[in-house]
Amino acid sequence: MKKIVSTIIAIHGITGVNAQGSYVNERVFNTFAAIFVMLAIMIFILALLKNFFEYRLKNKIVDKGVDESITSSILQPTPKEGIHTNIKWFAILAAIGAGLLIINFTLPLGFHSLAIMAFSISLSFLGYYFFIMKIKKQ
Repeated sequence: MKKIVSTIIAIHGITGVNAQGSYVNERVFNTFAAIFVMLAIMIFILALLKNFFEYRLKNKIVDKGVDESITSSILQPTPKEGIHTNIKWFAILAAIGAGLLIINFTLPLGFHSLAIMAFSISLSFLGYYFFIMKIKKQ
């Protein structure tokens, strides 16, 4: 599902590019910004609901008095759940904010705006990678 949505967004982004002036139409840029914000809000709400329902399920398991071996296997956190998720999201959102601030100073919108956003987000992932490597060494 995620691949389909990202493919549709990429196709619409390509069709919104003006080949003669080599800039992105401001209306298209605003549309993609609105889609991105709504997507971020929906992901946040889904994460909250997932955590809430997992919490309720774990409480019910403990209250029912299920066998200890089953309880310990269910209540153990999965290795997929990172303990540094908040740091990762802080780095990503801070980079997006910094990228948008730089874009604001370099108007009009164009391909350089997309390059600035890509560069700032990639820097945030690089910083997060170095943070994780530093934590693992300790």
